[in-house]
Amino acid sequence: MNNLTERQTLAVLVDNEAGVLSQISRLFSRKGYNIESLAVGATEDPKVSRITIEVFADEERITLLVNQLRKLFPVHSIKRLPPSRSIRRELVLIKVRTVDNAARSEILQIASVFRTSIIDVSVDTLTLAVIGDEGKVDAMQKMLEMHGILELVRTGVIALERGKDTINDDTKVKGEFNYGKNVL
Repeated sequence: MNNLTERQTLAVLVDNEAGVLSQISRLFSRKGYNIESLAVGATEDPKVSRITIEVFADEERITLLVNQLRKLFPVHSIKRLPPSRSIRRELVLIKVRTVDNAARSEILQIASVFRTSIIDVSVDTLTLAVIGDEGKVDAMQKMLEMHGILELVRTGVIALERGKDTINDDTKVKGEFNYGKNVL
C-alpha cells in the first residue's frame, strides 16, 4: 500500500439543491481533511451540479473518502481524476499596480506571453484573467509580484477526464440511497 500523501482530484455529481455542498464538506472535515480546492457549478442538467474537490491524501484515505461520498443521498457519481488522464484548469483574477507607463507596458508583455486577458484598466491598475493549470498560474503570479499584486482570487481547479470517458457512473443503482424520497 502506498502511504505517499499527494494531491487527489475528485469529480462528484450531486443533486443541485440546498445543503448538498455543506453535507459534502462536513464529510471531509469529520475525516480531518482540509479541502485544498473546491469548485461547484451546474451541469448540462440543471438538476445536477458538479463539484471538483482537491485534497491531499494517500491511496488508502482517498479510497475511504470516495466510499463515504458514495453513501451520501444526493451523490450521483464520483470519479478520481489523476493529472495524467485529465484536463485541469483554473481561472485566476489578478489586480496589479501600474506605477508608470513602463510598468504598464511590462505587465502587458507578461500578459501577452501567458495569453491572458486584460479585463479592467484604471489609471493605477490592470486586472488580468488567467486561465490555465497550476504551473501557468503560479509562474504568472511570480512574474507579476515585482509590480505589486493588489488582489488575487482563484476559482479552484475544475477538471474533466481526457478522451471519451465521463463521470457518469453506471455502478450505482438508481434510488439506491434515496431513503425518504419517492422512488418509482
